[in-house]
Amino acid sequence: MEEPKEQFKNFIQEFIEEDLQDTSKLATRFPPEPNGHLHIGHAKSINLNYSLAKQYGGTFNLRFDDTNPAKESMEYVESIIEDVKWLGADYDDRLFFASDYFDKLFEYAIVLIKKELAFVCDLSPEEMQNYRGTFTESGVESPYRNRSIEENLKLFLEMKDGKYKDGEKTLRAKIDMTSPNISMRDPVIYRISHTNHYRTENKWCIYPMYDYAHPLEDAIEGITHSLCSIEFENNRPLYNWFVENVGFENKPRQIEFAKMQISNTIMGKRYLKKMVDDGLVSGWDDPRLPTIKGLRRRGYTAEIIKEFCNNTGISKSDSVIDISLLFHFARNTLKKQVPSIMAVIDPIKVVITNYPENEIQSLRIENNSEVDMGIRTVSFGKELYIESQDFMENPPKKFRRLSLGTEVRLKGAYFIKCNEVIKDENGKVIQLNCTYDALTLSGSGFNARKVKGTIHWVAAGAIESTLNFYENLTDENGNFNKESIRTVKALVETSIENFECNRFQFIRHGYFVKDNVNYTKDNPVYNCIVNLKSSY
Repeated sequence: MEEPKEQFKNFIQEFIEEDLQDTSKLATRFPPEPNGHLHIGHAKSINLNYSLAKQYGGTFNLRFDDTNPAKESMEYVESIIEDVKWLGADYDDRLFFASDYFDKLFEYAIVLIKKELAFVCDLSPEEMQNYRGTFTESGVESPYRNRSIEENLKLFLEMKDGKYKDGEKTLRAKIDMTSPNISMRDPVIYRISHTNHYRTENKWCIYPMYDYAHPLEDAIEGITHSLCSIEFENNRPLYNWFVENVGFENKPRQIEFAKMQISNTIMGKRYLKKMVDDGLVSGWDDPRLPTIKGLRRRGYTAEIIKEFCNNTGISKSDSVIDISLLFHFARNTLKKQVPSIMAVIDPIKVVITNYPENEIQSLRIENNSEVDMGIRTVSFGKELYIESQDFMENPPKKFRRLSLGTEVRLKGAYFIKCNEVIKDENGKVIQLNCTYDALTLSGSGFNARKVKGTIHWVAAGAIESTLNFYENLTDENGNFNKESIRTVKALVETSIENFECNRFQFIRHGYFVKDNVNYTKDNPVYNCIVNLKSSY
């Protein structure tokens, strides 16, 4: 028996095992700001933090970093909770909010003031920016930097009590204005904002900055490893500075990894919000968006997204993942989970002239050729419809579908032969008169002759449906692609109504899902999850 191969460990797992003798003490978290909806990049972070906690028997927290009341709301909190649960990240009862710690964070600021590591500053935002310096020039110390401990305590309490206007004063950490790392040049840790908070209402008029609050929240919760995107690498010394100087003994370790970037996909929250606000898309759940809500409405399952995240790897270096990889995992997952149904988009009527009038036959067709999902019955009669592209009057040699005088097999049914083409006054083909061979029923064992191809079809009375197809939201120049959605009418076999599932393969067209907003029995609307073509 072969020895099991050792599973490859990413650099984060190596750090964890290096840091913790007892890896069951691992504590991770997903810390979203409730100022927007989650997208697939957030899904990767959720999946990473949760799967590591599960792998090592540790804990996983969901924590809202709600320190900016002007942009946050309960709507976003509820949306994020729903998305995290849908992705399968179980945080048990470990749901936290930065706003739960506002009293503690205020006390920690007092600690820093008393250690002469924080001061109240009167510089305006513009002045502060000018004093900050550049990547090549040191910053200039604030003229208020050397206020006494007593004066700083007095002014900070007055800030808390609402004595000053927004922007009139800030509390800043006293670190090093000559540091080559600009984030260490006396950053603001509290600002005045007379804005009601969606949870604490008007209790506070000063709010901690994210860079100050975030590491202390991690420390309060006992997080061992703070996993974040590579953009926070320069902030790691600041993260450590706050934790150390407030006095926490057990210090979380910040580890950065590359953000998920996907080709032809807009990931920035700001850009997504603008598209929603400008009405370019129907909302945060528009199936063209990479938001979790958009992906769900488009028909992606949590399983597909997790499989995609697991197979894109964890890296320190930025790279762009081809979106076709997401499509690949969608096809691979769905092909063994959904029934295959016949749907015709651009129909041509077929009349089988030698088929008995008013006779309807029930044919048995397998629901999935990949796995055993049983069979369904499909009605077959004198009139039916095929795809217009499956007929050519004067075809090239390699054409393997129906043409005048040739035979094809109707999927799950009979051989038919086209004998006559009927056109309208403009020369468009509107009807094919065909004959069928009653001996050639699929599954009958008939092998007297072969046909070049098999085509799908629907019987008369098929369900008129709407199909939505999607393309990239932006064109090659980065402009909004007005052709990013294409809506067509289709005829779908009636047996689809007998299935309880929401996802289907429409043979030769792709995988589809019932639209969870617009679908009704009287007006069936399906969204294309992914087409059937794959480069993998």
